Amino acid sequence: MRIRVPEVRLIGEDGSQVGVVPTREALMRAQAAQLDLVEISPTAQPPVCRIMDYGKFKYEQEKRDKSSRQHASASRVKEIQLHPNVGDHDYDTKVRHLRDFVSAGHRVKVILFFRGRESAHQEIGFEVMNRVIRDVSDIAQTEQLPRLMGRNILMMLIPRTKSRGGAPVPGPALPTTPRPSVPYVPRPAVPVVPRPAGSVPPSPVAQALAAAINKPA
Repeated sequence: MRIRVPEVRLIGEDGSQVGVVPTREALMRAQAAQLDLVEISPTAQPPVCRIMDYGKFKYEQEKRDKSSRQHASASRVKEIQLHPNVGDHDYDTKVRHLRDFVSAGHRVKVILFFRGRESAHQEIGFEVMNRVIRDVSDIAQTEQLPRLMGRNILMMLIPRTKSRGGAPVPGPALPTTPRPSVPYVPRPAVPVVPRPAGSVPPSPVAQALAAAINKPA
């Protein structure tokens, strides 16, 4: 598109502000640098133009737009619902849908619902959630670990990155009873009975040991 205004506010190839110059001069500057004169703010008075590589500019702009679309897609949350007594066929179907969502860049909320007396066996629900984590660990990781929310268990999965992992999380730990401490009771000293008269006298080592034992504290 040709620039039809008589003058423009020019930005140089290095980002410096050149100022308001005739459009012809701006074009000559761009040709001298073997670059393009691109109008970046056509509604300004006068319009703002910059000397740049237009092909590189378009490539970087398309790259930014693609990254923005991917980020917007990843921010969408899908949902998978399970029950602790889920059958193998239903489970495989749920996991297949979960993998499709993650492969498309979506975050996935996994909710396990307890019905009736099922809530009395929460450890089974955590086992199902950990099974899901293991079965999709090649493409997904846990953004939010499985946790009990009211009567349900909830976790959040996101596409896997190289720096983080989604290790399975065990269910609630059973309480442990601490072992009582046993007070230390010193063993009483054994008195040394002197040998009867006429017996063989004790050795010097035995005499010294007896004296040390019987020495008053």
